[in-house]
Amino acid sequence: MSHPLGPTGVVELAILSRSGLDESRHLGAAVVVSPDGTIARSLGDADALVYGRSSLKFFQAIAVLRSGVSLAGAQLVLATASHSGTAAHVHIVRSLLARAGLGEDALQCPLDWPLDSASRSAASAPARVTMNCSGKHAAFLLACVENGWPSASYLAPEHPLQQLIRDTVEEFTGEPIGQVGVDGCGAPVFATTLRGLAIAVGRVSAARDASAVLLAAALAQLKGGDGIVGLRIETEGLDGNRSTIRVTLPVKAASQTTPTTSSVPGQRNTPTYRHALTFIVDSSNDVNRPAVRQ
Repeated sequence: MSHPLGPTGVVELAILSRSGLDESRHLGAAVVVSPDGTIARSLGDADALVYGRSSLKFFQAIAVLRSGVSLAGAQLVLATASHSGTAAHVHIVRSLLARAGLGEDALQCPLDWPLDSASRSAASAPARVTMNCSGKHAAFLLACVENGWPSASYLAPEHPLQQLIRDTVEEFTGEPIGQVGVDGCGAPVFATTLRGLAIAVGRVSAARDASAVLLAAALAQLKGGDGIVGLRIETEGLDGNRSTIRVTLPVKAASQTTPTTSSVPGQRNTPTYRHALTFIVDSSNDVNRPAVRQ
């Protein structure tokens, strides 16, 4: 039976260290999937229901492509990304809206300030177009216009586009949706098991169909430093009183376990995350035992 992530289903995943003191310990659950889709490593309760949140943007973009919308390059990346609201990002979002013949007032994501600090300082007020999910919303609207679907109700769970997204999530996870909620941007968010979410993302990276091939190719062109999250695994337990897990990872062969904090007087001492868990994947795709600092 489906169940939310509970206190007995979590393990220690990371430690936050400040000035040599372990300031906090972070609990959660994790699943590592091998290239062939099998579970290589599971920590905590992998069968608990979680809201994939921004991790579902892969499948939302694939659903838009499957609806018949032609997206490629920067437009496809923005449809999949949590962007930072820079001028370049806003330009791409507006180009998607222009294709749909719609203005920014058609966006139903919340008003928000840019995440990028310089763009935030330059902004006079929060706007929907600078909200980090506006690229996804613009792609949703384009899909509605091109398919003759109503745009005013594009976030309703029963809308044809949202039903297509739900079907896509179920296809890639291989499991039925456990629960439907509302994400922070206003879009429906579908609960899956953590195991199912990991398998689904692995299937995207393996480019299992034509839409996933286009998406993988667009994301492969993404370069760092432009304020677009390259890989973001973001999950939330169904019980709102429990902690949220958000992990943003640069892809590396192994995580560094040595803290690097400043001891220079007057210099800001930035806390560093020291991963309690280090996965090292060799050429045969075997996952060694994680190094856990006790």
